[in-house]
Amino acid sequence: MIKKRKILLIDDEEEIRELLNIYLSNYGYETFEARNGLEALSILDSHAIDLLLVDIMMPKMDGMELVKQVRKQSGILIIFMSAKSSDMDKISGLQMGADDYIAKPFNPLEVVSRVQALFRRVEKYSHVLEKHTPPEDIKIGELTLSSVSCSLYKSGKPLDCTSLEYKILYMLMSNPGRVFSKAQIYEEVWGEDYLGDENIIMVYISRIREKIENNPKKPMYLKTIRGLGYRFEKQK
Repeated sequence: MIKKRKILLIDDEEEIRELLNIYLSNYGYETFEARNGLEALSILDSHAIDLLLVDIMMPKMDGMELVKQVRKQSGILIIFMSAKSSDMDKISGLQMGADDYIAKPFNPLEVVSRVQALFRRVEKYSHVLEKHTPPEDIKIGELTLSSVSCSLYKSGKPLDCTSLEYKILYMLMSNPGRVFSKAQIYEEVWGEDYLGDENIIMVYISRIREKIENNPKKPMYLKTIRGLGYRFEKQK
């Protein structure tokens, strides 16, 4: 029997929760509901949730604060839903740790499609790791990327790492010294055709640098090769 994926819907508008509940349930997902970030944290403590659909503007604890708390201890998949739809709003959401961002108002079928796409990416990458997992962890300088636990360490200390951040690091650290274009990274990690949206790649590269570099403005590991893309430096 195939295990149902569990999705937590977090929105203070009951109509939106009910609408998404109907559509996601029809596609075979098990759903849970919360009206704010505090309720969501309580549910996360008692259930093994696979993905969060999070509104940003909520009482008691908003979506941004919730994601900040969740990202301290989990790489769970997260999609923001918000009426704030400018490029800067989306970038801010991704920088906070979300894996995707959907602007309100939305078509519920679009939400289902985004959810399905995220799960497909995770499943695809898991299969790749099962077939090609190296016998040892990838170690470069102070950094260690564990292919068994999908974890990142610096000087032996664990660093928070989302699933997409891990995939980018795995791609780059497995090929130190090789330059990858934004299109190559996007199509490999996201599993979709690259349509020229540079912002999402830049956001993730920035997030990774904040975690692995001593000085993110002068990176020693993850280098930008102007006009070409990114390269992970070999360390002596």
